[in-house]
Amino acid sequence: MGLGRFLFCLTLLAAGPRVYDLQVELPSQPVGNDADDPAFWRHPREFDKSLILGTNKVSAAEGGALVVFGLDGKIRQRVSGLDRPNNVDIEGDLAAVTERLASQVRVYDVSEGGVRPRFTFPVFASETGPRKAPMGIALYRRSRDRALFAILSRKSGPAQGYLWQYRIDGNKAVKVREFGNFSQGDSEIEAIAVDDELGFVYYADESCCIRKWHADPDHPQAAREVATFGREGFQGNREGIAIRALPRGGGYVICTDQIPGASRYHVFPRSGDQGAAVALLRGPADSTDGLEVISGAKNLLVAMNSGGRNFLFFRWPADLM
Repeated sequence: MGLGRFLFCLTLLAAGPRVYDLQVELPSQPVGNDADDPAFWRHPREFDKSLILGTNKVSAAEGGALVVFGLDGKIRQRVSGLDRPNNVDIEGDLAAVTERLASQVRVYDVSEGGVRPRFTFPVFASETGPRKAPMGIALYRRSRDRALFAILSRKSGPAQGYLWQYRIDGNKAVKVREFGNFSQGDSEIEAIAVDDELGFVYYADESCCIRKWHADPDHPQAAREVATFGREGFQGNREGIAIRALPRGGGYVICTDQIPGASRYHVFPRSGDQGAAVALLRGPADSTDGLEVISGAKNLLVAMNSGGRNFLFFRWPADLM
């Protein structure tokens, strides 16, 4: 983190989070029934040809689908027949979607033309009921050997071992660990995000906090929680999480504060002391669940908008670069 950004964060921490009212760049077309989670695929050469993938979270009979959008918010492709697709994540040219009612993950190849099915794999195989129903997913590419992993949450789980991690090798996936603390109560764990560069996984313990663990299952401290933060200042559930990565470890971890009619987004430092938010973003998205950040030729925050059954594209604040 550069000296200027470090001093800026120190100033905000001393004064409390700076509040920004987000401006809508554009809304996406509706997904149909129930929008949930967006993920960003970056075109390798022409940024404007990049894509947003989102889910229509209903049963297959009701129209459950993976929906592909252009950066203009218009639907380019709809992959139907998914049985309550929940969350989607992208790593490179690979996308993975949780299919809650089928207890599996569908994996797709992504290109400028959209997505193509690659393979599926079952998850939480030894569990039953809500503990078998996958919800959140984050893909992780380990820097030292380029191994690919999927980290999954589910509708219900124990106080320890709520998340399961799988190694993806070719067209198969093998479970490598169970991890993750959970505060229990009436909430659940859905949102997960991985910072590939720094090697951390974050997930939202909805009524408690944001939890941070090592993403590498072979890390010497993989069995221990690194930190918790985001315990204060939330009015609703802690939901979607996104990483805005800037050079030299700078940037932010953003977590949704799910509020009917006007969700908020708490912005924490990506590195260093993550105990307090440095900024609070406010916008008109209704009961936001999934969240994504786009960086590059355009700097946007993409938020699920429950009432509109779509996604809202917000301009990222210029002085949070």
